[in-house]
Amino acid sequence: MGLNEDVGRRLRALRRARDLSLSELARRSRVGKGTLSELESGTRNPTLETLYALTTALGLPLSAVLSDAPTGPSGPAAAGVSGSAVTAVLLERYEDESAVTDVFRVSIRAGAVQESRAHVPGTRESLMVLAGTAVVGPPGGTTTAGPGASAHWRADEPHVYSAPDGEAQGILFVRYPSGDGPDGPAPGAVPHG
Repeated sequence: MGLNEDVGRRLRALRRARDLSLSELARRSRVGKGTLSELESGTRNPTLETLYALTTALGLPLSAVLSDAPTGPSGPAAAGVSGSAVTAVLLERYEDESAVTDVFRVSIRAGAVQESRAHVPGTRESLMVLAGTAVVGPPGGTTTAGPGASAHWRADEPHVYSAPDGEAQGILFVRYPSGDGPDGPAPGAVPHG
């Protein structure tokens, strides 16, 4: 089964588990119903932006649609997806009682900018730059980081990724809090609105 079919199967199962219609998930995520239908059937290539919109509307980490089980050195093959500027390959999913943390190997294309919508409340991101220069974070307060440096930002608000001086490579940590505490709902909670 290819990435499109895998992602589609997982999306459909997660939507049905939450007893949501295609129309309701499309409304919550602001993804077209036709696009969602094509994604679930495996006939459309998923983009990073679309998958984040859908998983955020479902109250889940991105890894929920990219893997059935944690990936890693002894786990199943890593799954990756591309957006307008970022290509991300899931390396690991770590879960405990306080959070779910997705770990991605990312490439940010030279000269491109990716605008990411807010994720699940309480989500935070950290990028360790391996090569190149990355400009990341909220649009009004980005951080520039080069090789060996890192940047951290709230991902429950809009944020951007760019590599103005050539392709950048890095390791991205996305931490979604568990539980309904001061940091927000659990990754499995469905936001209302």
